[in-house]
Amino acid sequence: MDLVATDAPHVLVVTGMSGAGRSSAAKMLEDMGYTVIDNLPPALLSLAVQAHDIPEAHEHLAVVIDSRGGLPTDELRYAMTELEREGVLTRIVFLDAEDNVIVSRYEENRRPHPLGMDTISEAIDAERRLLAELREMADVVIDTSNLNIHELRERLTSQFAEDEMSRPMRVSIRSFGFKHGTPRDADLVLDVRFLPNPHWVPELRDMRGTHGPVSDYVLGSEGAKEFVGRIDDLLEFLIPRFENEGKSYLSIAIGCTGGHHRSVAIAEELANRLSAHGVNASVRHRDLEK
Repeated sequence: MDLVATDAPHVLVVTGMSGAGRSSAAKMLEDMGYTVIDNLPPALLSLAVQAHDIPEAHEHLAVVIDSRGGLPTDELRYAMTELEREGVLTRIVFLDAEDNVIVSRYEENRRPHPLGMDTISEAIDAERRLLAELREMADVVIDTSNLNIHELRERLTSQFAEDEMSRPMRVSIRSFGFKHGTPRDADLVLDVRFLPNPHWVPELRDMRGTHGPVSDYVLGSEGAKEFVGRIDDLLEFLIPRFENEGKSYLSIAIGCTGGHHRSVAIAEELANRLSAHGVNASVRHRDLEK
């Protein structure tokens, strides 16, 4: 499926874990010019689009679908397929967060979980099982565990503002440290702990992968350039095929032990190679200062 023109109507389905920021995301999308409908049963999605004259008016609709009314994913999949046939671009954005973060947020606001179980932890576990298939369907997963309200707005604006929807695929490359946890919202996770660790080189230990000596050490080690080249070739194969299926955003996470040296240097090198090919690639280092 080819991406549609910038002014084509589109519908965002906003879903995800309770406590992960769905309500905040909905308000942000409303500020971006979307018509937002909260707690819409999937079976009514097509009717909502018709009621708002989305195809004719070329307007943009965001609907919040969550676990409050159950989640018949077959109904949602069917409704989105029918909209695509009518020329309406559909996207699912899934808001997620780590369990301990969700628990902390509920403890702070003292609100009950919508599933109404004995403990928040039990409700989170049940909701994850309920949402597992929908998370797999999502075009974009945003982990809000370490995002403040401004960073969440930036993520939504960069991906779902009107002038962004028709651009070629955007690739986000993120370095991280496995000891700080694997990113929940990555499409591809690459492990570079097979490379020599600059942490054990005294003169490099306090530097970071963005510094020349560390980058030279990592990229000059055996297998590093070949690894990056093979990933570059893989992405050259994958990206146009993802685009043909309507995917507009690809998140790549590259991990080493602490997220200071190897993953940072490899992420920078991969981003440079992709940018040289004309791919819209950005790079962020999650654990650089930890």
